[in-house]
Amino acid sequence: MCLAIPGKVKKIFNDNTAEIEIGGIVKRASLDLIPQVVVGDYVLLHAGFAIEVIDQEKALEISKAWEGNID
Repeated sequence: MCLAIPGKVKKIFNDNTAEIEIGGIVKRASLDLIPQVVVGDYVLLHAGFAIEVIDQEKALEISKAWEGNID
């Protein structure tokens, strides 16, 4: 089973990595699988890779589920 965490792209570097904010924590991740990402996009992270671009609404929905706040 794979788990992916939503985060917001804060900065993109020349080596095709990005700083991604996840619940107030900033992590660096590879953009090799989705190079079309731009600053401000929301992405799903798995094992150090951004694997999918998602919209803000979906990111918030997933974050709520992680926190156990499902309506």
